[in-house]
Amino acid sequence: MSTRTDGRYHHGDLRNALVDASIALAAVGGPDAVVLREAARRSGVSPTAAYRHFADRSELLGAVAHRALGTLTTSMQRELDTLSPDDDPHRVALARLVAVGRGYVRFALAEPGLFRTAFSVLGVPRPDPDGGRWPTAYGMLAECIDGLVAAGLLSADRRAGAEYPAWSAVHGLATLLLGPLSSLPAVEQDRAIERTLQAVVSGLTGVAERLSTR
Repeated sequence: MSTRTDGRYHHGDLRNALVDASIALAAVGGPDAVVLREAARRSGVSPTAAYRHFADRSELLGAVAHRALGTLTTSMQRELDTLSPDDDPHRVALARLVAVGRGYVRFALAEPGLFRTAFSVLGVPRPDPDGGRWPTAYGMLAECIDGLVAAGLLSADRRAGAEYPAWSAVHGLATLLLGPLSSLPAVEQDRAIERTLQAVVSGLTGVAERLSTR
C-alpha cells in the first residue's frame, strides 16, 4: 500500500481517506465533483494507489453516496433526539414522523452538495430479506410509519407502501427549496416545511391539527 509522510496520508486506511477526501469534494460541488484522481491527490497518493481500492469513479461515488446517506440519517436522528417525553402515544407517533421529515429537509438545506450526492446513485433501497428492515434513513421513516399503526392512527391495511408518498413529499420539497424556491426567506422556508409535514401526516392519518413541536 502506498503511503506518504508529508501529513496527508500515513499508514492508515487509504480507502477511508479517499472517501473522506471525496466527501469534502461532494460537499462543495455535489456528485460531479467526486473524481478519483482528485481524491487521490488530496489524500497524497498516486491514482494507481487509489485504483487498488476503487475500480472506477462510479464505485467511489457509490461509497460517497452511502456515507452521505449516513449523514442524512444523523440529521434525522438529531431531530428525534429533540423531542420531549410524552405519555400520549398518538402525540409521540405524530411527532416522530414530523421530526424525521424535518431532519431530512434540514439536511438538504444545510448540506446541498451531500444531499444531491446521496441520491446520485441509481437503485431504490429494499428491505433486507432476513430482517425486513430498510437501511438507514429509510428504516427510520418505516419505523415511524409503523409507529402510526401501533398507535392506531393508520390502519394496517393502509400500511403497505406508505413510505413512498411520505418520502416523495419531503424529498420533493427539499429539491424545490434548493432550486425554484431557494430565494424564499428563511421564515417562509420554515413555513413550507411545516405545512408539507402536516400534509403528509394528514394524508396518512387524517389528523390535521397543527403538529409543530417547536
